[in-house]
Formats: sequence, C-alpha cells, structure tokens
Amino acid sequence: MPKNSTLMIVLCLALAAAPACLVRRRTVTPAPAAAARQKRPVLTATKDELIERVRQASDRMQNFVMRTELSPSVLDPSKGVATDYATVGAYILFERPSNIRILGQDPVVESTIFDMVSTGGTFRVSIPPKKRFLVGSNDAPPTSQNKLENLRPTAFLISLLIDPPDPASETPVLVHDTPQSIYVLLVLRRNQDQFALARAIYFDHYTLQITRQKTFDPAGEVVSDTSYTDWADHDGIPYPSTIDIQRPRDNYELQIAVSTLRFNTPDVTEAKFVLAQPAGTQVEELK
Repeated sequence: MPKNSTLMIVLCLALAAAPACLVRRRTVTPAPAAAARQKRPVLTATKDELIERVRQASDRMQNFVMRTELSPSVLDPSKGVATDYATVGAYILFERPSNIRILGQDPVVESTIFDMVSTGGTFRVSIPPKKRFLVGSNDAPPTSQNKLENLRPTAFLISLLIDPPDPASETPVLVHDTPQSIYVLLVLRRNQDQFALARAIYFDHYTLQITRQKTFDPAGEVVSDTSYTDWADHDGIPYPSTIDIQRPRDNYELQIAVSTLRFNTPDVTEAKFVLAQPAGTQVEELK
C-alpha cells in the first residue's frame, strides 16, 4: 500500500477476510414524507434546559465498554444503490478524553479479525487474518477509492459521544422547528469575531430525547449525520441502542446495534489502549 494511502481501518479488510463479504445490494429511495404529528402533548424546554440534559449524561460518562454489531454500507449516489456488507461483532472501549479501542470478531468462530486503537491523534490497527499492522495519523486525508478504507476512529468518536457546547469556544443557539416537532440546538464555533456552525443536536418534541446529531466542517458542509433511536437507561445514564452513522462526503454509512453497555467500569484502564505489534507482521505507516 502506498504510504500516502488513507487509513485502512478494519471493516473492509475484516470483511474481505470472510468468505461472504458482500451480502446484498439495495436501491436507495428518498425518505417517505413525515407522518402526521402524533396527537399527544409536546414537551417544552429552554435552551439551558436542553444543554443541561446533554451535560448531565455526558459528564457522568467517563468510560464505557460496549458489545455491539457493526453493519457497514457503501453508497453509490450516481446509481442510487447501496452495497451492504456482512455484520461484524465488536467490542468498543472508550475512555475520556479520546481513547478508543474497537475489537472486531468473526461472527461464527469469534476469532479476532481486527483490533484498532486510537489515542489522541494517532492510531494502530492489527489485522491478524492478513498479518498486517498499520500505524498513522487520524488526520490523514481520505483518498482511498474503497470507501470503507476511509472509515476513521473520529467517525466513531464523533457519533458515539454527544457533548454539550464548550462555553470557552462555542455559542449555542436554539431553534424550534414546529412543523417537524423538534428542537434544534445549533452549536456555533467562535474564532475571534467569526462564527461557524460546528454541530446541530436534534431533540424530539414529545420526549426531549436526542434523535440526531450533525457535524460540519469549517466550510459548513456536513461531515457526519448520526441518528439515535431506542434509548435505554444504563445505571442512570441514558444511551441509544441503535446508532446510524452516515458520512455523506465519504459515501458510506455504519449502523451500530448495542447489545450490552457498561459505564464507568474499573475494567477500562490505560493498559487497555496499548496495542503491541504482533510477531510476524510488518509495520505499514499511513500518512
């Protein structure tokens, strides 16, 4: 692989190691028109109250261990077709501020098919079936023609975490979208006297649960569009059971189905984010 290639992170290589990588193709159709608004009372909230809802859950979430299934798809907008790949079982470990480890397993024999660790701005990936070991920067540009090869640790972090606005660098603005029955918390990033939209957090008007989070680049283009459904309580911390990540510029999407989830466990230590190079592998550096 050329050194300037983008991060060959896990899923496509893991799936390529399985005999039935591609499971189906499906036609992508526009979303149906929104159903009539439900005939039940709406809940009201101020901007500060919605921010506090986000903060209470975020501040209590120092680490977690998640058992999940990852279902990736690659989109071809020109043909209106999506290619769905086989579902991979995975464990995801997270520790603030930005340590993440994703361990993928063969769905049949539960052997490791990839092991990825990211601490801050760097990553390390071991792919035992291919005897490959990759290291590099999370900021490497997404240049691969294989869309899944452009999947980055930041794609997980941005979508798995819903943080409140940072008062030191961000300004929140609340928008009430009555026809859609939602509140939208716009998070504006401040740069001296200039403002740019960084995130948009959507709240259901009937439950005040977060249903969606969009992130934007400095030019205002959508980087990720994540939907959250089936919220559940985990020892007092609410978290969605289904997370659907869409990366429109990269033309892929990833659904995360949470099986089990434990927050603030002593099992998550610094040692869990150390990934040594396995014997018999060559280091491939991606920039």
